[in-house]
Order: sequence, then C-alpha cells, then structure tokens
Amino acid sequence: MIDPFTGEEVLSEDAKSAPHDRAENGPLDESEANAVRPYVDLGGVKLVPREGLQLRLEIEEGTKRVVAVSIDYAGSTLQVQPFAAPRTSGLWNEIRAQIVEQLRTQGAETQERDGVFGREVVATIPVTGGDAGATRIARFVGVDGPRWFLRGVVSGRGALEPDAAQAIDDVFRSIVVVRGTTPMPPRDLIPLQVPQGAQAATTSAPGA
Repeated sequence: MIDPFTGEEVLSEDAKSAPHDRAENGPLDESEANAVRPYVDLGGVKLVPREGLQLRLEIEEGTKRVVAVSIDYAGSTLQVQPFAAPRTSGLWNEIRAQIVEQLRTQGAETQERDGVFGREVVATIPVTGGDAGATRIARFVGVDGPRWFLRGVVSGRGALEPDAAQAIDDVFRSIVVVRGTTPMPPRDLIPLQVPQGAQAATTSAPGA
C-alpha cells in the first residue's frame, strides 16, 4: 500500500516481512535446507557449525524449558527465538511496534531503519545496576517465513560496526527453522532443545 501523502510504501501489520531472497539464502525453512549439510540440532532451529561460534541455551527458571538460543560469534551475541505464525500473514510488523513501545517504557531511545532483513529496530538501552548514564546498543531483527517467525537480538560489535554486523547477520541467515506439523497458535514458541555439549543458562527471555 502506498501512502498518498508521502508516496512511500506502508506495510500493513499482518504483511510478511522477509528478504526477497530468503528462500535461497536464509533464514531457511526445513523444507528449503540442504538435507545432507551438517547442522547443530536445537529442535525448533538448526545452525550451521562454524569455527569460533559458541552456543548458550537459555532456560526459563519456572518451566525449565529452553526459551532462547544465544550465539556468541566474532565479538557479537545473537539471541534467537522461533515462533509459530499464520500461513499467509506475518508477525514482524506488529511485533516490531510492540518492541519499540516496550523499549521506550524502559527509557530506551529507538530508531527504525531498513536492514538486510527488512525493517529493524536499533535501541540505546539504559543499563540497570551499572554506572549512571551507562547504555548498551542492541539491534532487533525479524523474518517471517512459511508458518513461522524468527526473531533475533544482536548486541556487542554486531550492533555497532558494519563489518561485525555483516558477520553476525550471516549467522542469522544460516539458521534453519523446523516448524514441524503440530498445530500451534501464532506467537507460540516453537519447542527448542539442548544439544549434547551445550551450556544452558537460566533466563527470563521474553516471548513474541
């Protein structure tokens, strides 16, 4: 839809948001992935192993379930969560607006911009318990796929430096989402699992 006053394209809240080459270059659906390529199997997502990449599985204290995957790579951290989504509509446009609202209530400054995955949010977030006036920068990205939505939060070098952002964005691109055939309401977290040898950390990671 085109705004008649600005001439700019305006996306409806339920429109899908994804790179035009998502099906070829990721993030991929399980049906689009190379079946013989080795992956680290985390249940709802699979990752391509690479040198220097470290994983942390974040566990919700009350339920003991895995609620997020954190990936440390080349000075950046990427937190990933896969969610069920409608077949024909997307979640990112609506969720992005909710993230901005939530961040602003926390005193963060936010900016929306076009990134390699579509619209993304860059936030300057106050650090609680640190020095007065201390902040951190985070990038919030999202991709709508077939019956799933993948959200990522980038911190560290990948939120600040273009070269580091490209490296961690490539990791996000390499993710394969395993939606499965079980019926799930939109926004439900697709089940994740701890692979052998991974480190789990208790957290209170937010839902979609």
